[in-house]
Amino acid sequence: MKFLKKLLKFLVIFFALVIATLYITDTDYLIKAVRTIYLKGHSTAYLEDYKEFDNQLIEASNNPEPWPKHEAYNSVEPTDRLAKANEDWKTIAYVIIKNDSVWFEEYFDGFGEDSKSNSFSMAKSYVSGLMFKAIQDGYIKSLDQPVCDFLPAFCDAKAKKMTVGDLSSMASGTNWDEAYYSPLSITTRAYFDDDLAKVMNGLKMEKEPGQAFKYASGDTQMLAMVIEKATGKKMYDYLEESFWKPLGSENDILWQVDSEDHDLVKAYCCMAGNAKDFARFGKLFKDHGKWDGKQILDSAYVAKSVTPRFSESPEYGYGWWMKDVDGKHFFMMRGHLGQYVIVQPEDNVIIVRLGHQKSPDSGIGKFTNDITLYIQEAYEMMNK
Repeated sequence: MKFLKKLLKFLVIFFALVIATLYITDTDYLIKAVRTIYLKGHSTAYLEDYKEFDNQLIEASNNPEPWPKHEAYNSVEPTDRLAKANEDWKTIAYVIIKNDSVWFEEYFDGFGEDSKSNSFSMAKSYVSGLMFKAIQDGYIKSLDQPVCDFLPAFCDAKAKKMTVGDLSSMASGTNWDEAYYSPLSITTRAYFDDDLAKVMNGLKMEKEPGQAFKYASGDTQMLAMVIEKATGKKMYDYLEESFWKPLGSENDILWQVDSEDHDLVKAYCCMAGNAKDFARFGKLFKDHGKWDGKQILDSAYVAKSVTPRFSESPEYGYGWWMKDVDGKHFFMMRGHLGQYVIVQPEDNVIIVRLGHQKSPDSGIGKFTNDITLYIQEAYEMMNK
């Protein structure tokens, strides 16, 4: 009995010291990380982790527009290769939209067409779209406007040369470290810290801005801070009024924020929505910024978004990824663990895949083999 009391006392003191150390070293965000992710058996963020965080509601359209079903709706079975991939990589949604109609859809693991799951970095495409909308609305002068005009923390030396366009094209030159699985990386801190602006304002310049593409979620987060400062609106409100409602979205979504007190969205990730509502943004860009005949976003901004900024990095434009597969050119929204909205404008095809994991990682910002597979098997099905 005495031994148990001593052990209990030791453990209480030990954990008290650990917690005190975390606060002293400004790593107390790890407490939230352990509570919300690691103790639940995960080594990184996961599809339904939005339930563990503070969120802001983005309401569905007042005039929702359900996707029509194609005349050949679900008339073809998934290929064996696709079925195996969906099982191996734990797909929860796979949807093919052809000629603006749902041609095929299938859901797994208890998820359905209206189920919410984490968009992860697909959110970056929305943020870049909101940047162009802010330029269109006159809140931001152009892609060349200095970030310093909005964020005073970036007005020194190299930082004062950083532009809004540099953030959207991921060419900020900051020392952001895109490391998802390291508990001590700034990426992990940003995901769990309750004061995200403080984290961002602590970034340092590593290289000259505007020179080269380097995948960095921090660039998108800074861009959201710029947009909020420029518009005077919260990102979730600006998204709702600019795109979510005008595109006839059928479901509400949630956008994670750092905390109720600071109320800054995790702009580089973390919209909890569903496959067919996410597909609407792909359709908007496929149709050069038009929806129901109305020009929601200037076509020049759409074209800029899906055009590489740097010849050395043809895979990235302004918030959108690009990839050629079997002689066809695709642009896409991409997210951690294999969240995709893939668009082929000439064929009028949109492919959406959501799931728990992707094929083995090729490295940060690199294309994994699953993307090609999801495209090839969709076309194999459509050509039957």
